[in-house]
Amino acid sequence: MVHAMVFLFILVTQVSAYRLCPKCSKTKVPYPLSTDENCGDPRYRIYCNEDVLEFMSAQGSFHKILSVDPKANKLVIKPPSIDLDTCYSSDLDQGGLSLDESLPFNISKSNTVMLFNCSDNILLSPLNCSSSSFCREFEESGEGCGCRGTLCCHFLKDSSMTSHRIRVRVGGCTAYTCVVDKQADDDSIESWNFGIELQWLPPF
Repeated sequence: MVHAMVFLFILVTQVSAYRLCPKCSKTKVPYPLSTDENCGDPRYRIYCNEDVLEFMSAQGSFHKILSVDPKANKLVIKPPSIDLDTCYSSDLDQGGLSLDESLPFNISKSNTVMLFNCSDNILLSPLNCSSSSFCREFEESGEGCGCRGTLCCHFLKDSSMTSHRIRVRVGGCTAYTCVVDKQADDDSIESWNFGIELQWLPPF
């Protein structure tokens, strides 16, 4: 009992040593996320840039944070834009999204990733590249129409894949987007929750 109380005291002391960060505009920054060296836990660094809360990739690019769920240790970032003329993701020159593996963030298994403008080599993969793939519906939408008619596929992120990267490249697939918690009966694209869900390991 005494050991348990001592352990709890240490935890409370460690948490109280970090103060909560101020809001970024109207968006709360829950612990352990940190927008400054003097608040939150600096290992969980995010950024408040011109009143917009953002997450920085391993390549140094910033992604707008769409939502934060501190109870689930998760946040959702905005997917890259797709150029209508080329069907290239805006982060193609960086190889897509990469997370710093030394930090406590990873890409969650709730993401359905859609790849566009792919080479035929992708047909050797276990991805769904059939005419019933979700990516076909996205191609009919405004942002996806620039990829219409290209070879596209979708897959659900799982534990057998790297949880720190979504890769695109010339000669492979040149564009991607992502939907969180995609359900098979989500027939209307308007109901899709576009975003890339990241999760973080708790600090203790």
